[in-house]
Amino acid sequence: MSTTTVTVTGMTCGGCAAKVRTEIGSISGVDSVAVDLAGGLVTVESASPIERADLTAAVARAGYTVAG
Repeated sequence: MSTTTVTVTGMTCGGCAAKVRTEIGSISGVDSVAVDLAGGLVTVESASPIERADLTAAVARAGYTVAG
């Protein structure tokens, strides 16, 4: 099991968090996605490590940006 955490900027509501969860959840191998809306933290649990580029692309499809 692998855990990856990224900071996502621009999320302001539950709908924003849901969009990010949906897009990241569509990545092959992702088991769960937890969003801390207040801190902008997104934690992804997966069977194997997820490439940061894949996470960044999924967040971008949802309309947001990965910080750093």
